[in-house]
Amino acid sequence: MKKIFTYGLLIFGATILIGLVLRGNVVQESFEPDRWKNWVESESEPSLRWNMMNSLREKHPLKGMTKTEVLELLGEPESKTKKKFDYYLGASKRGISTGRLTILFDDNNRVSDFSVWDG
Repeated sequence: MKKIFTYGLLIFGATILIGLVLRGNVVQESFEPDRWKNWVESESEPSLRWNMMNSLREKHPLKGMTKTEVLELLGEPESKTKKKFDYYLGASKRGISTGRLTILFDDNNRVSDFSVWDG
C-alpha cells in the first residue's frame, strides 16, 4: 500500500511539473487587426499571429464571412486562389515548425471552412 501511495505521489508531482513547464509555451495575444496586418516576423515577435489565433476565433467567427470582410479583417494573404486564402502565422513554438491559417470559400465567396496548420 505504501508503494502505491509513493508512486501515485510521484506521478502527481511529475504531472504538475510538466504542466508548469509547458504553460510557459502558450502565449495568448488579443487579436488586433492592425497588428495582424502589419506584423513582420522578427526575433522579437516570431509568433504574433500564432499567438492571436484563439482571440481571432473567439472575437470573429470566420465561417460565413465574405472575401471582402476577410480582407478588411486580416489584410492580403500571403497566397490566394479563387477558393482559398493562406495566411502565414509564424513560429508555432514546437521545434522549428511554423503555422498557417487556411480559409476556404464557397461558390458565393463566403468562408465555408478554415483550418490552422502546424508543421
